[in-house]
Amino acid sequence: MEKSGLSARERLIAAALDLFEDEGFHAVGIDRILRNAGVAKMTLYNHFPSKQALIVTVLKRKVDDYFAWLDSALDDPSLGPRDRLLAVFDAMSQWHGGPDFRGCLFLKASGEYPEYEDPVHEVAADHKRQSLARLTGLATAAGAASPRLLAQRLLLLCEGATSLAQILGGAEAARQARDTAALLLRQMLPDEAAAPEFQA
Repeated sequence: MEKSGLSARERLIAAALDLFEDEGFHAVGIDRILRNAGVAKMTLYNHFPSKQALIVTVLKRKVDDYFAWLDSALDDPSLGPRDRLLAVFDAMSQWHGGPDFRGCLFLKASGEYPEYEDPVHEVAADHKRQSLARLTGLATAAGAASPRLLAQRLLLLCEGATSLAQILGGAEAARQARDTAALLLRQMLPDEAAAPEFQA
């Protein structure tokens, strides 16, 4: 372990993630990553056979970090099943409005590696499939008659809001997406789940 407390492999992942989020994938060369990580080229290739392998590892780490963040945002025992669906958008709004928001790394990856069979594209696509599965589980817990359909519509709102935030900045798109999600929940959840909102 180095003075930083991180192994050479972890420093490579951290440096690559930071650069990829700021500048994209193709624009960042191996030498930049090595310089920022403070490791030698031989060390890089001892851990990753290629830049593509490093990118895949970085994206998989980002998947883990994303879902850990989402689970933390939803880990509130006071939230009911319907509230947890809306809490997704509350968390997204905080993310979009935060100083560290740099857009969706998976969207960037799929744009730079558009071939569906490319390993980089596959990791990006798998993140979206996992997001759909999480939303489907939340919709099922909320009693939706068509949980996957509701989840698909909510995911469209999430992805659209994130894309707009990536281009325009700010959290307004996430707030608008939450309002639209609330309308969807009124339409697609059982009456008893939505009833408290309509009480005088």
